[in-house]
Amino acid sequence: MNHRIRGAGPAVATLLLAVTLSGCSALAGIEAADDAKAPAQAAEPAGSARDALIHLAVRAPAPMSGYDREAGFGPAWSDDTSAPGSGNHCDTRNDVLRRDLHDLTFKGTSTCVVATGTLEDPYTGQQLRFVRGPQSARVQIDHAVALGASWRAGARQLSQTQREALSNDPLNLLAVDGPSNASKSDSDADTWLPPDRAFHCRYVARQIAVKTKYQLSVTAPERNAMSQVLATCPDEPLPTATTQGVALPNLP
Repeated sequence: MNHRIRGAGPAVATLLLAVTLSGCSALAGIEAADDAKAPAQAAEPAGSARDALIHLAVRAPAPMSGYDREAGFGPAWSDDTSAPGSGNHCDTRNDVLRRDLHDLTFKGTSTCVVATGTLEDPYTGQQLRFVRGPQSARVQIDHAVALGASWRAGARQLSQTQREALSNDPLNLLAVDGPSNASKSDSDADTWLPPDRAFHCRYVARQIAVKTKYQLSVTAPERNAMSQVLATCPDEPLPTATTQGVALPNLP
């Protein structure tokens, strides 16, 4: 075979060289195309808040007509819902206080009713002392996705059972500074974020997790605000029912 190629003359040799170069050129072109299609940065980790945000429906806010806190979401802090931890004979407010406060004492012989404790407040970054009584509102339980905001995001279409679970789900609840909670009211992320910027990523991730679980929508400005926060922490994980700071402690 080699003898025949050498005897074929310079024309054939030139042709073979052209084919060889053409093949290399084509391969280089494929590699270049692959490089062009490759992402500029590593893919989102599985279960990231940023990835979950992409999959949330974007809709204009629904009207607040028909909204009624108790009629729509059941009695406050009910222990009789389908939310995780419900049915443990401890109301939801005390469940969250037990989870989020430390140095706890309890009322009388109760293992449920929190009498005193200390909160490392996620919204302000300050340490707050909780004492049950006239000053107990200094520490409040906030819905990460406020119930009014959830109504605008599609909670009206949920069943009563689902709405009562949403209202008492530990995933959607945080013990926080009372004045900050009042300042937030039923705002979305595009109009309110916690005063402590260090908590923004976890706060937004918590909201996205709730909206994902209950199939609630975001508005375009809300999505943009969330995206801007998560751009500073692209690997922020999406919290789940078993995440530390979400899961409730077992009663003694």
